[in-house]
Amino acid sequence: MIAKFIYLWVILPIMNGNIIVFRFKEKTEQKSINQFCKKFYGQNTTSHGGKYQYRRQGFLDNIPHIKLIGGVIIVKKDFAEKVINFLKEYNAEFYVRDLILLYEDEVALGKFKSIP
Repeated sequence: MIAKFIYLWVILPIMNGNIIVFRFKEKTEQKSINQFCKKFYGQNTTSHGGKYQYRRQGFLDNIPHIKLIGGVIIVKKDFAEKVINFLKEYNAEFYVRDLILLYEDEVALGKFKSIP
């Protein structure tokens, strides 16, 4: 049984990523948090009473990521430093941990194509 697991690890490449958990301090103004969210996640916007719809691009629109819940994202190791620097600009508390990505995570982050 152990040989099968070793065999799989030899065939399948291992891709490392980072999970980043962040939050703002309790006394942070809601206005600042809203501004951060617009710049970080982007925003879907309408004008003229909903006649026109468009998307304001956010920082994460250019970075492959998986948003688990608010304040928790998974990124490839290559992009973690960019995300951390962005969070530092807004004085957010953050925690970063390494993790081994599952195949599904790698598909979502763009390394592999999904199997039909």
